[in-house]
Amino acid sequence: MKFGLETRREKTMRFMLLMIPKGYESAEPAAMPDAEAVSAMMKYNESMQKAGILLSLDGLHPPSMGARVTFSGGKPVVADGPFPEATEVLGGYWMIRVSSREEAIEWARRCPASDNEIVEVRQVQEFEDFPADVQEAAAGFAEMQGRPG
Repeated sequence: MKFGLETRREKTMRFMLLMIPKGYESAEPAAMPDAEAVSAMMKYNESMQKAGILLSLDGLHPPSMGARVTFSGGKPVVADGPFPEATEVLGGYWMIRVSSREEAIEWARRCPASDNEIVEVRQVQEFEDFPADVQEAAAGFAEMQGRPG
């Protein structure tokens, strides 16, 4: 018999809800959401926490404060933000554990997003989803994540 997180993991899946605010690709380094929007978002975050599905969440600084590393001919090339070619960028994320894709979508629908925001729902690939040869090549991955193998 299994208990705790192992039992919950068998019955659930992890999803990332990715916040994509339109226009954030060109936001200034000091860009911040207003207090009213943050207050509404905190109520949403708290509802996920109370439901026991929230694993983690974070907001991201605008791309103007970031960097991208590309690999031209196998050599790393660093470019500082902003990135003029970007049309959509991440503003933040939630990692949740729910029983289905439909449940993840329902939580995304509850987000107090504005007209200029998109929430993308993406299922996380679990180690056990991969074939045996890929699992063997990734030996130690679960430990890197701080989870039992």
